[in-house]
Amino acid sequence: MASLSITLLPLLFCLLLSPSQSAQASPHLPGFLYTRNRGTCTPQFWSGRKETWPRMVPETSTVSNVFGWRVYKRYRSDLTLLEATTRNDEVDNPFGALLKEGTTALINSYARQGFPYKPWQVKTLVMQGFVSEVAAASQAKHFSLANHACS
Repeated sequence: MASLSITLLPLLFCLLLSPSQSAQASPHLPGFLYTRNRGTCTPQFWSGRKETWPRMVPETSTVSNVFGWRVYKRYRSDLTLLEATTRNDEVDNPFGALLKEGTTALINSYARQGFPYKPWQVKTLVMQGFVSEVAAASQAKHFSLANHACS
């Protein structure tokens, strides 16, 4: 029994000191345990101007020209698409969330092949969402899921 423990002890010691396969496969990265991943289809991505906006929806276009009179009634007439993607009022305001996520979905519908919504669908759904707070919150959630799932 003593000879068995003497032969196993160095083996155990070597196993503990050698780096494991999983540690070699994923190198240690400095920083926080949780890092925020900003996809290439999110409002944060488009508001950061990391990529050229599609010609069909320039960032200087106004939301009232793009989405129509229902948006015009709630927001100022000169609010641009770029400003709509940078808004921070979506937490307590379902219309703000719809405007932000709907604008992003419209950009993605032009810029990303395979995005689940066509531009005309996004425009129609945004206008329908501005009917009530419940409709706005529901549609904003659908757009948010599509925007974050896109790559």
